Amino acid sequence: MEDLVRSDIEAYAEQHSMEESAVCRKLREETERTMELARMLVGPLEAAFLKMMAKLVVARRVLEIGMFTGYSALSMAEVLPPDGEVITCEIDPEPIAVARRYFAKSAHGRKIKIREGPALETLREVRGPFDLIFIDADKQNYIQYYKLALELIAPSGVILIDNVLWSGDVLMQPPPDDRTKTIQDLNRLVAEDPRVSAVLLTIRDGVLVVKPEPGENSIK
Repeated sequence: MEDLVRSDIEAYAEQHSMEESAVCRKLREETERTMELARMLVGPLEAAFLKMMAKLVVARRVLEIGMFTGYSALSMAEVLPPDGEVITCEIDPEPIAVARRYFAKSAHGRKIKIREGPALETLREVRGPFDLIFIDADKQNYIQYYKLALELIAPSGVILIDNVLWSGDVLMQPPPDDRTKTIQDLNRLVAEDPRVSAVLLTIRDGVLVVKPEPGENSIK
């Protein structure tokens, strides 16, 4: 993933946003030090954005599709009420083991329930509604994740979809690979979906914010 925003600008934004907790910082630092795909972390600025969105929708139930080492799940759990929960999907046992260690170190870790296995199977088993859904998993299934998320999101909730700028490759025509094409198709699908309003933000690698619309075209 290439940086789309200057590193000094992002650092300035981080310094003037919600601070990451000590346990999240240690989790991020271990992930960056030991995991081959550490760039999959959302980073402190996007984590602050996720926490702010959870606060804005007064979230009690959060669904995360793609946990990695648990940094974003724990960040969101920190701002949920005591009876709140984050259901998070992950298929890789190595990052799951890291996540479990850090969840055990946090008072908020008990709010997190890890569902190990293919996310599409988990999404067909869980019950909504969820106040916030964060999609950050395998890109080839992004459209399926979006469609299933629409069935699970609360009318007052928000869906957040990560990596929708894909290092800027979404501008390329023809798309260089299938993952890029899927993200392009997803962005077009959301923009044309009358049941939702959406805004694509240039945070990190792009975050698509999707809000169900009230009225006759709203999601049932």
